[in-house]
Amino acid sequence: MSYDFSGKVVLITGSSAGIGAATAVGFARSGAQVVVTGRNGQRISAVGKQCSDVSPNGLTALEVTADVSKEVDCKQLIDSTVKAFHRLDVLVNNAGYGLSAGITDSQFGQKLDDMFAANVKSATLLTQLSVEHLTKTNGNIINISSISATQATPKLSGYCMTKSALDMFTKCMAVELGPKGIRVNTVSPGAVRTTARATRGEAPEDTDRFYQKVSDRYPVGRHGVPEDIGNVIMYLASKQPEAYDSIKLVCEALKGAKNKLEVVIGLKKCLIEMKKLFTEMAQLPQYVLSCVESEMIAADNT
Repeated sequence: MSYDFSGKVVLITGSSAGIGAATAVGFARSGAQVVVTGRNGQRISAVGKQCSDVSPNGLTALEVTADVSKEVDCKQLIDSTVKAFHRLDVLVNNAGYGLSAGITDSQFGQKLDDMFAANVKSATLLTQLSVEHLTKTNGNIINISSISATQATPKLSGYCMTKSALDMFTKCMAVELGPKGIRVNTVSPGAVRTTARATRGEAPEDTDRFYQKVSDRYPVGRHGVPEDIGNVIMYLASKQPEAYDSIKLVCEALKGAKNKLEVVIGLKKCLIEMKKLFTEMAQLPQYVLSCVESEMIAADNT
């Protein structure tokens, strides 16, 4: 799919690597003015250069070093964006990470606090700070969750809880902010190959083994790549699905779901939109289409 985000300002947290970086480059290639942010200045600069290189409008990405688990950095990030461009159209809450910790781990409590700060609190703070600006542009918010929000995994309970919390936050904000003209949606990636496992110190052969095992489970025969998720994010940010609010796209291709869309309808008003949704989503990557769960909540629900 091709998009035109010319004139739009898009802020993607955690965009110095992985899914965030691919999303930033995708938006830049589609004409958007992007804000690249993360904690590593060198990586931010590298992604910022990629965005500038592919921009059809010759735009330079705004680069902001920030730790979005900290309230002061969240405020600085929004202030810097609005000061530079006088608007905000799309907020992608992508920053976050997972830490392994069993319930008897002495560090469980601290790891849980750290993950909630990075995965949940950051999204709530940035949403709160962005509402004023997104209301003016009829903008939208896209939260990056995970299939772990609904899949119990040993020693990942903390991470799973944060993503479940983020999913419910999305649903609540869809109802609360819908009347203001702001759409709020979630993308829940499955296994996507990024540098995260290497950053945690995993041996390359172990990483290869993990992703090969994942690929064998998927009907399409491969794991996801960051660009797959970036395409889904741009789809939700575009005008195509503007009738939808609180859509949850689960981007994983499990056996038994090949060439099938599994759709759960939240409220009756969404029924009339299903044919249009199927038509549009048929253009998304096959990796995504292998299993799509869609939960839709009408913004004017009473």
